[in-house]
Amino acid sequence: MTQRTVNSSITNLSGYIFTVLDPERIQHIIKEKGDSLGIKGTVLLSREGINTFFAGDEENAHSFAEFLFGEIKIPRFELKKSFSDYVPFARFLVKIKKEIISTGRDDLNPTLDQAPYIEAQELKQWYESQKEFIILDTRNDYEIKLGKFKNAQDLNVSTFRKFIAKANSIPSEWKKKPVVTYCTGGIRCEKAALLLKKEGFENVKQLQGGILKYFEECGNTHFEGECFVFDKRIGVNAHLLETDTTQCYACRSPLLPEDVESEYFIYEISCPYCKKAKRV
Repeated sequence: MTQRTVNSSITNLSGYIFTVLDPERIQHIIKEKGDSLGIKGTVLLSREGINTFFAGDEENAHSFAEFLFGEIKIPRFELKKSFSDYVPFARFLVKIKKEIISTGRDDLNPTLDQAPYIEAQELKQWYESQKEFIILDTRNDYEIKLGKFKNAQDLNVSTFRKFIAKANSIPSEWKKKPVVTYCTGGIRCEKAALLLKKEGFENVKQLQGGILKYFEECGNTHFEGECFVFDKRIGVNAHLLETDTTQCYACRSPLLPEDVESEYFIYEISCPYCKKAKRV
């Protein structure tokens, strides 16, 4: 499903893997290689794995990926691909973090345990067969505003740490029902599913590859809207191409075209969501 437009000369790759690493040993090697290839984006390293989202021309982007798998010897993991006509990152960073996705808990380690996956095509089939299941969005409220799966539930949180903290508010009757967690690329729903498994949910699965992989395989079937991404593109559609969505300079909320037409939108000053939150 991934499509390249006439001017989309930049390849964007993103992915992660939970695996035991020595981040201090490889941080500077990765930084030097990325700089030499003109790569922009971020590589997050921790003792639990790697989370990366980067861009460059097609040859160099793929060369950098193969460098991670080859010379650095990180176990091969799937990289979601999309295209743009510019590099959506300002610089190249390689950071060491305690966790590659922050939870604030030491007992959620997918290198030791994990919940089972559900593939994109299987989730699509669940919808089309009208299977009874709960689909739980693990993303932030401003991301969900742009788009979500049909009938998706969420905990109305602004950060993933708050999702983890509010997980005990999930209805106890869900523990015996099929539950699917999802996020943008899979990393948050992986830890969320593991948390629910530890909390006694009997049939919880995580969406393999998140929304981006679902778009790649199934388009926007059963998905409403677009997907927020954490770079200058703001949002991508089911073809993994940039949309017209922009972002408020003041509160960082993503803005749809109708939001920009609001009386409360003042360029670089405010937007309707600033007004709603009484920030202006």
